[in-house]
Amino acid sequence: MSDEKIRQDVLESLLWSSRVNATHIGVSVRAGIVTLTGHVETFAEKLEAERLALAVRGVKGVAEDIVVRLPQEKKSDDSEIADRAARLLAWDSRLGGCAIQVKVERGWLTLLGEARNAHQRQVAFSDVKRLSGIVGVTDAITLPSAPTADDVRGRVERALERQSALKDADLRVSEQMGVIVLSGDVPDWPSRAVARNVAWNTTGVTEVIDNLRIAS
Repeated sequence: MSDEKIRQDVLESLLWSSRVNATHIGVSVRAGIVTLTGHVETFAEKLEAERLALAVRGVKGVAEDIVVRLPQEKKSDDSEIADRAARLLAWDSRLGGCAIQVKVERGWLTLLGEARNAHQRQVAFSDVKRLSGIVGVTDAITLPSAPTADDVRGRVERALERQSALKDADLRVSEQMGVIVLSGDVPDWPSRAVARNVAWNTTGVTEVIDNLRIAS
């Protein structure tokens, strides 16, 4: 696919998206690498533009030079942003047991502290990325010291065994460089989702690869 065709496809994706105002976004492509330039009004728009570009067929990578330029009326005091972010995180029941703090400087929000697992770290980032008034987010949340591969695999296996929805499943769990790989057969799509979520929420898991099959 030519660079010009990729460029047109990226532009079309941006223009058709209801989540991005592409008026001030420039797109160039060289050897399959897309460069996004210009400015948007929210950090969420910036993330969405990058996601849309990466999803276009033929794109090998994205160099993202978009800046967040807040309208004057949307600018917020750093302490106000920090307060709203802290309340959002405190209200999210999925973050129970976490010790996450926020720091805001000139509209740039930094997430600090420790989460129990990678899933909770993703949840915290998702909670704050759409806050009005922020120009960017740095995820500096840490995870507990990595247990051994056998420890992590054993925890996942025991957690799966406790799920009644998986009593008819034929599951296998393996570990590759801190990543849990789920394989085998499950009876239906809901069971597959349960297995995946259980693995993600197990302490020590940094990533889950779902190779499960739906039994015929």
